[in-house]
Amino acid sequence: MTDASEWVRRWSHLVPPGAPVLDLACGSGRHMQWFAGRGHPVLGVDRSAEALQSAAAHGEVLACDLESDPWPLQGREFGAVVVTNYLWRALLPRLVECVAPGGVLLYETFAQGNETVGRPANPDFLLAPGELLRACEGLRVVAYEEGYLEPPARFVQRIAALRLPGGAAAKPRLRAEDGAR
Repeated sequence: MTDASEWVRRWSHLVPPGAPVLDLACGSGRHMQWFAGRGHPVLGVDRSAEALQSAAAHGEVLACDLESDPWPLQGREFGAVVVTNYLWRALLPRLVECVAPGGVLLYETFAQGNETVGRPANPDFLLAPGELLRACEGLRVVAYEEGYLEPPARFVQRIAALRLPGGAAAKPRLRAEDGAR
């Protein structure tokens, strides 16, 4: 199994201890494995029954076609919502809603420009400049990056954003090595 993304590993310390984690479009569960190994109950959602067979080794799984089935998590909140390499714009408001007070959204996916270096190249699956920032309105952005990365060559946007608990001015649990980027 592939390791958890560097972005998810870097910001996973923001997830409250023991809080439930949602891994959306989880595939075989690399992020489920990462968080389960740190003591979090995890729920992985994906449409691929084959991928979910592997993911089930790390926590609860739910087979759902997020692009055509009804939203299966109405009213549920998570200490972390994790999404990597997946974009279905209609879900962005629902994902923000699923972040519990004190919880974090960790999102990383492809951005415009990626069509010049590989796949995905369909604009339906590439974020426009600043689109992920705008989608996180109501959350406190702790980190945001937009641009070109390699290897492999790709254009991405990625964000770590907190839902403040009870309206208090929460301070993120930053580590010295995180610094300002």
